[in-house]
Parts: sequence; C-alpha cells; structure tokens
Amino acid sequence: MSTFAQMIENITPDIYESLKLAVEIGKWSDGRKLTAEQKELSLQAVIAWEMKNLPEDQRTGYMGPQECASKSAPIANILFKSDSVH
Repeated sequence: MSTFAQMIENITPDIYESLKLAVEIGKWSDGRKLTAEQKELSLQAVIAWEMKNLPEDQRTGYMGPQECASKSAPIANILFKSDSVH
C-alpha cells in the first residue's frame, strides 16, 4: 500500500477537481454520499495537492492580505473630549 505522499503524487488535475467537487457538495460524481472519513481524507488530499501544485493565492482557504478595519480610519475619542468641563 502506498503512503499518503505517494498517493498525492499520483493525483492528476482531473482527479483533483473531482475530489474538490466531492468535498464541496458532499457527494461522489455517481451521487453516493461521502462518509465523514471520506470527506476528511479527500479534503486533506485536496489541500496537500494544492500545496504542491498551486500558487498560494489559488489554494483552498486563501484569504489574501488583510488589514484590520480599525487601522484604516481613526476613531474619535468620545469619552474624553477636549472641550469638556471638569
């Protein structure tokens, strides 16, 4: 029996697309439902294949550069206004 890494080496782009679709819809191409174990292993295979064959920005789960929204605009200080009376 081959290792997981050897199995990933044998995945073609067509097999990758089939696995990815099966994980997305929860069914094989013939309509049979994926078991929880099949879904988990298929997702692991998809991610491993993508790591070897796709640029980062095309991989499952890629979010791109993110910046916290609070950094983009200053927030007014409503607790301590400069013109408040003490």
